[in-house]
Amino acid sequence: MTRPTPIHRTPSAYAYPLLIKQLLHAPLAVNPEQEIVYRGQVRHSYWTMRHRIGQLASGLQSLGIAQGDTVAVMDWDSHRYLESYFGIPMMGAVLMTVNVRLSPEQIAYTLNHAGVRLLMVHADFLPVVAAIRDQLESVECLVLIGDDTLSLESAPLAEGFVAEYETLLAASPPDYPFPDFDENARATTFYTTGTTGLPKGVYFSHRQIVLHTLATMAALTSAPTQGRVHRDDVYMPLTPMFHVHAWGMPFVATALGMKQVYPGRYAADQLLQLVQSERITFSHGVPTLLNMILSHPDSAAVDLSGMKIIVGGSALPRGLAQAAIDRGIDVFTGYGMSETCPILTLAQVKTSLLGNATTELDVRTKTGLPVPLVDLRIVDDEMRDIAHDGKASGEIVVRAPWLTQGYFGNAAESEHLWAGGYLHTNDIGSIDSDGYLQVTDRIKDVIKSGGEWVSSLELEDLISRHAAVSEVAVIGIKDARWGERPLPLIVLRPGQSAGAEEIQEHLRDFVRRGAISKYAVPERVLFVEAIEKTSVGKINKRLLRDKYQAAPPPSPNSGTHP
Repeated sequence: MTRPTPIHRTPSAYAYPLLIKQLLHAPLAVNPEQEIVYRGQVRHSYWTMRHRIGQLASGLQSLGIAQGDTVAVMDWDSHRYLESYFGIPMMGAVLMTVNVRLSPEQIAYTLNHAGVRLLMVHADFLPVVAAIRDQLESVECLVLIGDDTLSLESAPLAEGFVAEYETLLAASPPDYPFPDFDENARATTFYTTGTTGLPKGVYFSHRQIVLHTLATMAALTSAPTQGRVHRDDVYMPLTPMFHVHAWGMPFVATALGMKQVYPGRYAADQLLQLVQSERITFSHGVPTLLNMILSHPDSAAVDLSGMKIIVGGSALPRGLAQAAIDRGIDVFTGYGMSETCPILTLAQVKTSLLGNATTELDVRTKTGLPVPLVDLRIVDDEMRDIAHDGKASGEIVVRAPWLTQGYFGNAAESEHLWAGGYLHTNDIGSIDSDGYLQVTDRIKDVIKSGGEWVSSLELEDLISRHAAVSEVAVIGIKDARWGERPLPLIVLRPGQSAGAEEIQEHLRDFVRRGAISKYAVPERVLFVEAIEKTSVGKINKRLLRDKYQAAPPPSPNSGTHP
């Protein structure tokens, strides 16, 4: 059998490995004076960023960091974090982004599991480091980060700090000779925030991050109108930079040469002030943060029109999407997970579907269309494809060139993740005739009641459309008669009121329209002050199920399925 023949390569031809450093060529050539802003306090050009990236690598090298070593960062969203996104992997080391919202014990576990040699830590997290310092097995030295240059002698530090970030950069030359190396070398590691068991490490190569950047950029810039992102946009994340590379968007923003704004800690008033003063036009985050911004007392005085916001991490409720649209925000869903780098789909509205507000809202709140290079399927238990009719559902499995190739140091879970040669998302979904994916539930969150499947996400979306509802989570609780029943937990809008019967009648209206089965209407509705979230702002359904599983049972019914 004849096999494909590799192309002939001239001995002096440059092979151009797909390394993160290559993402800097275009912005430095096209828009080198563009701004990178931190909280309105620090303003750097792209030239300055490139200069500081070289200083960071030189400084780390002077501290003994070499190719293959892992360097961890504990910082708020900042220009320093952006420099770490590039400088650390570009020198051939591995960047670990530490989830600062984990418990101290979990942080210690992830640092040890990743084999971190050097830890860069913001002064705000010194108490955490001090508490776990004796537990750290591989960390040899620490670098202090602060919003001002800090003195190692005067600051109350844990043992082991050898340098302060700005002082280290100032003493280090910017002309670090970033080498070429294998594009499949590991560039980043971080840990999933699952609600069961220990955090699991995922990892990504230079090649994977570059391809994810290019494909996401292609998807965003190819939209003719709705959901279009371009080099004149002003970018600010509403996603912590420790979480899945801030969805990869800092790499996209840098490659496009956008003005970038980093807000530090997330506080609604500060975010709104930056939106106004820096004229932010592009962002992304979880529904909780979007809701926080829209409901903040300062929000009404800030012009949000013209912003483009991708919402992910949890389903985008229709009610929240409409509230954003009413403020002039181009809001739409993005879908992915820690294991997928993360972008798989974006819910951009096809031109043929524009013009009808109801249709557009339907599409914006779907899970979306696959971005370039993504091979996404919905399958049954035997890995057979399910019909794309918008009704049939199955597990979402996927292939793309940027998916984690396993869980770091966990062979058994890695094989389970990749069973059958596709990455298993553990999400259930359907695909309609226009190609739009709709996640209907997590496998572990779907509710089976009296033999009927009830989608918690669908109920959350419908309940969110009630005018008095600010947030809602639907969980399944055990029921002696029906196996499980849905229980909505609702946070009301300030100054609004609603009763259980009112919410139930709201859902019965959708039953009458044929949108849901009568079996989906819950017997009970609980009104709560807050809904517990994970460290990255997702609804923590495992915790909620544990917390409310022993809630008082409903009063006896007629004996028929409710």
